[in-house]
Amino acid sequence: MEKITKRTVTHNEVVNAAKVMAAAIINQVGPGQSVIQIYGVPRGGIPVAYLLRGFACLMVASNPEDADVIVDDVIGTGATRARYCKSKLKANNPLFLTLGEFLSPPKQDAEWITFPWEVTEGGHDESATDIVTRLLDYIGEDTKREGLSETPKRVLKAWSEWTEGYNQDPSLVMKVFEDGAESYDEMVVVKDLPFYSHCEHHLAPFFGTATIAYIPNGKVIGLSKLGRVLNIFAKRLQVQERLTSQVAQALIDGLNPRGVGVLIKARHMCMESRGLNCQGHHTITSALKGNFLTEPAVRSEFLSLAK
Repeated sequence: MEKITKRTVTHNEVVNAAKVMAAAIINQVGPGQSVIQIYGVPRGGIPVAYLLRGFACLMVASNPEDADVIVDDVIGTGATRARYCKSKLKANNPLFLTLGEFLSPPKQDAEWITFPWEVTEGGHDESATDIVTRLLDYIGEDTKREGLSETPKRVLKAWSEWTEGYNQDPSLVMKVFEDGAESYDEMVVVKDLPFYSHCEHHLAPFFGTATIAYIPNGKVIGLSKLGRVLNIFAKRLQVQERLTSQVAQALIDGLNPRGVGVLIKARHMCMESRGLNCQGHHTITSALKGNFLTEPAVRSEFLSLAK
């Protein structure tokens, strides 16, 4: 998984990008058009639109329906572009352009851009904390009250820890030994390893325990590394089924064992605290590979030990 890199751009870089962007707009919309209407997508596209206003023939439109061109700061996931392009706007099918495309070098997919207007006078980067602030505003909270004044920073710090698995490679933590594994061909089981994760559908926590087992094939792994591998995958946005399969496949790739079994038992707050409000229920998933899948006796022994 590609790591996100952070890039802060200067006012000069923004102005230069806006000049190139304005020239591209005039060229693509048509040099013969007397006035070109541009609409800035709230919130990042608004300063872009007003930057472009300083160039000839470009005017800021109050509504996207009136625009020849829709502008934003960066493309992000592409959801905003898709939403505006699907809308029934002007008959001439407006362009959708982002300032990030005209930076030098252009914005890369795995890159987080911080623009000058997202930095406070003290130099603090507000490009991400603003997301949390807007969420608090959306649910009706007063973001200026004392109890919430530091919440955006604390939330970002917590999410950095909860999702640190994106920046970790499980293959790098799997310490494998041949010494001691020469004649061992019985099951190795570590039971009830705790984990905490967040579901990708609601960003709500789910947590529980995992039992991980394998039968060596000339190699063994340090026992603590099984928990490390589990936590690397758990500290990403997940569904329990994928988490179970990823842990099993990582052991297959790193150990080449005779077989692997993973059983996860978890509680999901997206089900317990909302929707059905079913407290105390567990979801159980398993992944069986190699002789754990093909040999009934091995499968039965694992499931018995995992109870």
